[in-house]
Amino acid sequence: MNLPTWITVSRLVAIPLVFWLLANPSTSHRWWAVAIFLIAACTDWLDGYLARRLNQVTDLGKFLDPLVDKLLVLAPLMVLVQLGTVPAWGVFLILARELTIAGWRVGQAKVVGANMWGKVKTVVQIGAIALLISPLAQSYPLGSMGLFWLAVLLTWWSGLIYLTASSQNT
Repeated sequence: MNLPTWITVSRLVAIPLVFWLLANPSTSHRWWAVAIFLIAACTDWLDGYLARRLNQVTDLGKFLDPLVDKLLVLAPLMVLVQLGTVPAWGVFLILARELTIAGWRVGQAKVVGANMWGKVKTVVQIGAIALLISPLAQSYPLGSMGLFWLAVLLTWWSGLIYLTASSQNT
């Protein structure tokens, strides 16, 4: 495994930390959870940048990066369902799309990397989750839920585009 792949795998460390902090969602724990979540999310950019810069783009990295992204996104969403912050069916819509794309990728002879819509979807998901984890969600429920539903919409839109483009390349 190369450096960008190790950075991708290291992103998984954030998940139990965010879980632990949100188990007792005090104001300070929520802010710490946001900080850890955003630092982990930023490593998504870093591993991609280094992979391209160091000419270390691999099929393993193309497969692991979106998978780890999915875990980093879905784990806090599950906690937010438990806390009653977001509806379970909205998270299910995200989960269904993410599992569909992951399953599709496994069956492909050549792994296709994320397209622009997938990257936009990821940024909006990260923003929505960070806002929903933070204490600001209680002050701005319309804005935080609006961003969540935009993330759900972009998740499905990017999935449809990915499947359409991937099926044309096979």
